Amino acid sequence: MITASAIAPLFRGWQLQNERLVARLRDLTREQLQLPIGSPDWPVWASASHVAGARVHWLCGVFKEPGLETTPFGDLNIMESGWEDDLGHPRDADELVHALESSWSIVAHCLETWTVDSLEQEARRVRGDEVQMHTRQSVLLRLLTHDAYHTGEMSLVLGSHGLGEIDLWRGLARIVR
Repeated sequence: MITASAIAPLFRGWQLQNERLVARLRDLTREQLQLPIGSPDWPVWASASHVAGARVHWLCGVFKEPGLETTPFGDLNIMESGWEDDLGHPRDADELVHALESSWSIVAHCLETWTVDSLEQEARRVRGDEVQMHTRQSVLLRLLTHDAYHTGEMSLVLGSHGLGEIDLWRGLARIVR
C-alpha cells in the first residue's frame, strides 16, 4: 500500500535520464550542439535547454516551488524570456550542463517533498485569455514525458552522427543468472 510519504520512490530512474543527458552533452563542441533536430532552426542545444526551461517554468513558475535563482533562467516568464529558445544566442555545453543540473535539483526537491496525497493539488496557469488548472500529478507526467521525448530526439541525432546515443534504460534492470 502506498502511504502519504514522498513520491520519490515512484519516480526512481528519472534522474538517470538527466544524468545521462548531461554526460552526453558535457563534452560536445559548439558545432556538435548546433546539429539540427528535425529542422535547421532547432539545434541540439535548444532542445536540451528547452528541457531545463520547461522544468523551471512548470515547477517554479506555475507551482511556485523554490530554486529559480539557482538556474540560468532569470525570471518567471521563462517561456517569454527565451533563454532556451533564443536561437541567436547558442548555448555551450557548460551552460547546458548547469541548466539541466540546476533544473533537476528543483525536480528532485519536488519528488522528495511532494506526497501521494498532495498530487491532486492544483495550480493556475494563465495563457492569454485562457485559465488552465493543472495538478501536480499532471505536471510531473508532462515533465517526465517531455524529458524523454526531447532526450530521444537528441539521442537520435547524436547517434546518427556517430556521437553516441543516450541510453535511458541501461542499469534499470536487475540482471539475474
